[in-house]
Amino acid sequence: MRVLQIGSDRSKRGILYPGSPAFKRQEAYARAFGELDIIAFSLRSDGAHFVEAGPLRVFPTNAVSRLLQAFYAVHIARTVPKPDVISAQDPFETGLVAWLIAGLLRRPLHIQVHTDFLSPEYAKHSTINRVRVTLAGFILRRAFRIRVVSERIKISIERRYHLSTPITTLPIFVDVARIRVGLWNHALLKRFSPFSPKLLVVARLEAEKNVALAITVFSKVAPKDACLMIVGEGSLREELSRLAHILKVKHVFFEVGPEVAPYYALADLVLVPSKYEGYGLVIVEALAAGKPVLSTDVGIAREVGAIVAREEQFADALKEWLANGPRTGELKTYPYKDFDEYVHAYCADIEACARGQ
Repeated sequence: MRVLQIGSDRSKRGILYPGSPAFKRQEAYARAFGELDIIAFSLRSDGAHFVEAGPLRVFPTNAVSRLLQAFYAVHIARTVPKPDVISAQDPFETGLVAWLIAGLLRRPLHIQVHTDFLSPEYAKHSTINRVRVTLAGFILRRAFRIRVVSERIKISIERRYHLSTPITTLPIFVDVARIRVGLWNHALLKRFSPFSPKLLVVARLEAEKNVALAITVFSKVAPKDACLMIVGEGSLREELSRLAHILKVKHVFFEVGPEVAPYYALADLVLVPSKYEGYGLVIVEALAAGKPVLSTDVGIAREVGAIVAREEQFADALKEWLANGPRTGELKTYPYKDFDEYVHAYCADIEACARGQ
């Protein structure tokens, strides 16, 4: 079977870069399908190139502006072999392009939903998000099959749209076994040994991740020997650094690195202060590492065993944890025994769409 996928992950861990976690997943999907072509939204400044790896081919749009990414994607779709099914990574911009291509090629449309776009916080975030909510309704009603990453998203879509379209819940794969083993970094261990407790945030430094809440709460209730490690990159890096300075918080460390597992091994508590999440990958990773998680009520936080608190209660919840714990975390539910099982479930869902099921 030949699958055409439309994606938009431009991060260094995304599908544009061979060797990245996302690229390795696509290679596994391609082997299972037989042929997988991916048109990936990208800008010329990303420096991405066409990649062919066996049955996998990745075509970056290399557009000169964001507005032209969709135009380039449709152009590329006309040049690749005709697929059996078309899958989009979201019901927004890539979903619109996939719908246009599906109409041109007369092929079934498979839509994936990784974001809790029906959360009120999502629409509040920006004008473009409000447009995306409207667009999502249009696209989802035209999909032959929908994959979501959490029951929370599935229920919200069913309540909002009353679709007859099959909706499958397939959470994101997390290498739980690897996380559980832990990857101790002795240099990090030595560097952070003076601090206790060690609190950790792993997030893109963007508004929806609400890292400012973690810094603010830390400044109010954390003991003087505590530290806050913030692992991630994003446009708000300088703004968050200024906030820590204004609040006179001494022990806030901004960390950058491809490997997060050593920070989980160090942490005493992981904070997830997000405005919204589709799934909550960090929550699963942290709990798999045996670390307790304090999270806002997003994604699968409640389902998998995080301590959940509303934003206005976050400081009190952290204060309670500092006093009484728990000091360990437990991942309550996880659907896959290994990566192969996940790949099988993922590919089976798209194959069912191709068959019109």
